[in-house]
Amino acid sequence: METTRGARPLFGVLLKVISTLAFTAMATQIKFISDRYPAGEVAFFRSAFALIPVLAWVGWRGFFPAVFLTPRIGGHVVRSIAGATSMFFGFSALARLPLSDATAIGYASPLMTVVLAAVLLHEPVRAYRWTAVVIGFVGVLVILSDYVGPDVGPHRSTLGAIFSLLAAFFGALAATQTRRLTWSEEAGTIVVYFSLFTALFMLVTLPFGWVWPALADWPLLVGCGVAGGIGQVLLTQSYRYGEASLVAPFEYVSMIWAIAVGIFLFSNLPTATMLVGSAIVIGSGMFVIFREHRLGVRRSREEASKTPPTDI
Repeated sequence: METTRGARPLFGVLLKVISTLAFTAMATQIKFISDRYPAGEVAFFRSAFALIPVLAWVGWRGFFPAVFLTPRIGGHVVRSIAGATSMFFGFSALARLPLSDATAIGYASPLMTVVLAAVLLHEPVRAYRWTAVVIGFVGVLVILSDYVGPDVGPHRSTLGAIFSLLAAFFGALAATQTRRLTWSEEAGTIVVYFSLFTALFMLVTLPFGWVWPALADWPLLVGCGVAGGIGQVLLTQSYRYGEASLVAPFEYVSMIWAIAVGIFLFSNLPTATMLVGSAIVIGSGMFVIFREHRLGVRRSREEASKTPPTDI
């Protein structure tokens, strides 16, 4: 039984913020090597070495080897295919975009998740959230306007923007399937099978130009996997200690790290267009989270009111 859920909200927020740092460290290492290794190879290393911290976490919580027991292996395969595809396109985008731009376009994924959850899971989505989603997509179009026309900057690629959009879509598809899995599966099982299956799936790209890593690149290839695994563990743990409505908005702290890394390590200055578009997307995303919280509170009250009184 999870006795700690929601009990230490500030600790949950701290874990969430640290997870954004870990994911930014992962993306930074990938960007350093993305021009020398194909996306499939990088995704293999990211997934395979993510298993180190993930399995350590599972063992620490006492779920090993029960974590591998599941009646829904097919669901994990579907979730992993969507997640692996998202990872492949996301890493391809990182090779062609400033880190801040890739991060900003990636914020479209939660908005797409709302749409896919309505279509695939038949979740009710009311007018307020539809409005927020539409406004969020307007923000994405503002960001993408930097990639249309003859004045695309030297560090920006229209193809990279397309890859980033595809990564966001398949990430939303993976998130939707994850929601379905959480109805019956533990978080540890979902995380372990995702890393395991994604690493196996990426071996399919082996005949398409994999390069034996240079000695100096091994720390980055291994490091991106370890950082990604740590980020996933911290992200999962953050929701044990704090309510989703409190913890989730701190995902947007990642934009601060992305801009800082872009400026100091890659000399990529964010454009005013990107900042404006990001503000619109983040604002709409925050509203969606707020509405989810309000609806969750309302459902809890309705369920509590239906509970018959008990004699003491």
